Amino acid sequence: MGLSWQQGPLSATRIGRFLVPDPLPERMLYAEPLRRRMRVRYADEWIADSEDVVLLHEPGRYPVAYFPRPDVRDDALLPTDRTTRHQDLGETSWFTVRAGDRRTERAAWELTALPEYAGELKDRVAFAWRAMDAFYEEDERILGHAADAYHRIDIRDTSRTLEVRSEGRVVARSEHPVVLYESGFAPRWYVPRADIDESALTPTEGQTFCPYKGLADYYDIGGSRRAAWSYRHAYPEVGRVDGLVSFEPDKVEVLLGGRRLVPEPGQQVVPHGVDRGLDTTEVRGA
Repeated sequence: MGLSWQQGPLSATRIGRFLVPDPLPERMLYAEPLRRRMRVRYADEWIADSEDVVLLHEPGRYPVAYFPRPDVRDDALLPTDRTTRHQDLGETSWFTVRAGDRRTERAAWELTALPEYAGELKDRVAFAWRAMDAFYEEDERILGHAADAYHRIDIRDTSRTLEVRSEGRVVARSEHPVVLYESGFAPRWYVPRADIDESALTPTEGQTFCPYKGLADYYDIGGSRRAAWSYRHAYPEVGRVDGLVSFEPDKVEVLLGGRRLVPEPGQQVVPHGVDRGLDTTEVRGA
């Protein structure tokens, strides 16, 4: 989730509310120092390297990293005639990014007519995430988007019984599932494979990518498409759900402690595409 994406407090689809007497503006943007060294790789060269990155949180978008111009290689940015207008922050000038023999148009931008209240972004450049080869914090590659400090995952054991049924068939029954709480999302319940009738799961083509958990594989159950998923190579930070299976309560019958689960706000997640040029081996090994 994060601060302004999905169900976050600054998003248009937030599930909570600010306890203030007057309505808040429809759109609220938030900028803050990242306080991490961040680098940009393009055409096998480092074109930006900064410990003074500012992160912009904008409703309905992933956070965007803005680099001070002195921390971007002078020869990496070619000005263009293209300008657009940001609905809140004014005129935007675009650059072609180049290194060696490679060029990518519309791959970076600068906000050039900022209102006075947005001075933190003055003389800073942002790079289109998928147009670059990679972004790094120190020496570790960051996947999907700039890391959001307001995104959190907690995984908890539970003794509540979870049962999954489909078309009258018991697909899974566990007395020790785990629940994954992800900020802004509905809880997700994961079942060990030993407690699942795996003959009921039909693997499907196509994966989705979570920058915080890894690649998800999907399964059909009977006539229900993509009714279950599993992170077969979950990132170490969420290793407790590695290989476990979770089920969609709007596609199959999921009962927790005898109570049927129903979709909640935050249940439907907008899937994230894998970075351009990033294959599944790299995702698993990043």
